[in-house]
Amino acid sequence: MSWSRHRGKSVATNGRHACAAVAGLAWLCCQPVHAQDAQELAKKLANPVAAMISVPLQANDDRRYGPTRDGHRFTLNVQPVVPVTLNPDWTLISRTILPVISQHELTPGAGHQHGIGDVTQSFFLSPSRPGANGIVWGAGPAFLLPTGSESALSARQWGAGPTGVVLRQHGPWTYGALANHIWSFAGHDDRPNVSATFLQPFLSYTTKDAWTFGINTESSYDWKQEQWSVPVNFTASKLIKFGRQPVSIGGGLRYWADSPPGGPRDWGVRLSVTFLFAR
Repeated sequence: MSWSRHRGKSVATNGRHACAAVAGLAWLCCQPVHAQDAQELAKKLANPVAAMISVPLQANDDRRYGPTRDGHRFTLNVQPVVPVTLNPDWTLISRTILPVISQHELTPGAGHQHGIGDVTQSFFLSPSRPGANGIVWGAGPAFLLPTGSESALSARQWGAGPTGVVLRQHGPWTYGALANHIWSFAGHDDRPNVSATFLQPFLSYTTKDAWTFGINTESSYDWKQEQWSVPVNFTASKLIKFGRQPVSIGGGLRYWADSPPGGPRDWGVRLSVTFLFAR
C-alpha cells in the first residue's frame, strides 16, 4: 500500500472516529432539556429559516467513487445559520455552507487531497410570522465562492443565483422544499462554467421528547453535463443539553439513488452535531 493511500485512509478514518467520539461524549455527558422546550427547539431546527442562531456540523462519508470503486470522500460541512431581525415583520437569515474535505482516489491516480472546498452562501428574506395555513417561506440570493484550498476541491468559479424555501409545520410534522440555481459569472478560463440546480424536499416528525426522524434528498442537476446527483438521507436526531448548551445530536444513512459516472454509489453515513444559541 502506498504512503499516500495509507495517509488518505488514515485521515478519513480519523475524521470519522473524531465525529463518533464527539457524539458519544455528548450522549454520555448530556442532560435532557425540559420536554416542551426541547420539542419546540427541535421543531425550529427542522425549519431552515427559523429565527434562531445555530451552528450545525454535518459529517458525510461517501464511498465507491471512480471506475474501480476504490475512491472515497469524507466531508465535514460547517453550516452556521444567523437570523437578523430587520423589523417586526421581516427577518433576514444568513445560511453558510463551508465544506472541509478529505478525499482519496476519486479518479485513478488522483491521490489524496484534503482542505477547504467552495463556500455556498445564501440569504433568505422571510416573514417573521407564518402566513395562511402556517406556511413559512423565504427567498433571496445564493452565491458560490471559490474558496477551495486545492484545485481538486474547487470549481474555481464565482457564481450567483436565486434561492428559496417553502414549508409548513403542522403538529409534529415539518414538510417542504428548499431550492437554488447557481450560474457562474467569473472565474478561471480553463475550468468549466457552472449551471447547477439544487433541490431539497424534506419531511420530518418530531416527538414530544425531542426526537426528530427525517427523510430528504439533496439532489443537484448539472445542466452543463446533464447529470443528476441524488443522495437520499434517512436521519434521526435528539435534542439534549450539554452542560447549559442545547445541542442536537444525530446521524443516519444516505443512499445514492443516482450519481454521475465515477460518482459515489450505494450507501454512505451521516453524523451531525448542532449547537443552538440565544439571540
